[in-house]
Amino acid sequence: MAETEISAAGARAVITTTGATLRLFEVAGVPYLETFPAGEPAPMGSGAVLVPWPNRVANARWAHNGEALRLDVSEPARGNASHGLVRRETWEVTEVDAGSATLAVTIAKRPGWPFVFRATMTYEVGEHGLKVTHGVENLGDQPMPFGVGAHPYPRPGRAEVDDCVLTLAATTHLPLDPTTMTPSGPVTAIPRFAQVVREVTLDDAFGGCEPDADGLVHHTLVHRTPRGRSGGVEVWADPVFRWVQVYTPDSFPGHDGGAVAIEPMTCPPDALNSGTDLLTVHPGECWRASWGITPIGSSA
Repeated sequence: MAETEISAAGARAVITTTGATLRLFEVAGVPYLETFPAGEPAPMGSGAVLVPWPNRVANARWAHNGEALRLDVSEPARGNASHGLVRRETWEVTEVDAGSATLAVTIAKRPGWPFVFRATMTYEVGEHGLKVTHGVENLGDQPMPFGVGAHPYPRPGRAEVDDCVLTLAATTHLPLDPTTMTPSGPVTAIPRFAQVVREVTLDDAFGGCEPDADGLVHHTLVHRTPRGRSGGVEVWADPVFRWVQVYTPDSFPGHDGGAVAIEPMTCPPDALNSGTDLLTVHPGECWRASWGITPIGSSA
């Protein structure tokens, strides 16, 4: 698969044209994203773009304007439609310079998806770290409901993920059935989430993500040294990313120790059925929003 590399101010990112997948992000040679070898498929959804819905559609079925629709089952073990329509598409690089690249793909009508849209991804690196901007343009003749998400596995520089404190901006939790990974109960309020990664096992959906004073949502993964210094990484997002899925596998291919996926999402799992925080883009309109990854403090 082809790749595009961008770099500026000591930051570097690599994006594949298959799925517009973010394969690598580092600053001054220090990794702030779990990576995988060039030319190989992304493991465990790493770096995936989740459009026009993130997470799962239960039983691959939903309804629109009173019509029952059946999507392709992309997760056969659970019978669901998982993570949208663009992950395995070949994207076109439409614009690139030293510090940024834009990729695009057009999706025509598919089984269970009676819409035509163009998705774009712009990746930018620099002193700020990494900024990722999603675009969804409605090329059809009817309003299109949709959601957007991403699937990065941020890493806290050279620190071990298991030793880090994971803090989320979320204020609610949505229970998921462990067999189907679709919603199994009502949303409940939770206190601010801050846990050591090795002490939790998560594949959970959290909502009510609240922005800080800068107007952005912040999730952090921070390691504190015996001397009191801290280092790590944050995943920030525009306020429209009110949801985050967090997954803590015991290992990641090619990396000793645990990992954590912090997946910003505009809506929860199965939103095409629940309607919760589902977005709409009208014919001729283009929706855009951003998230990013920023190193915190020392990378040691």
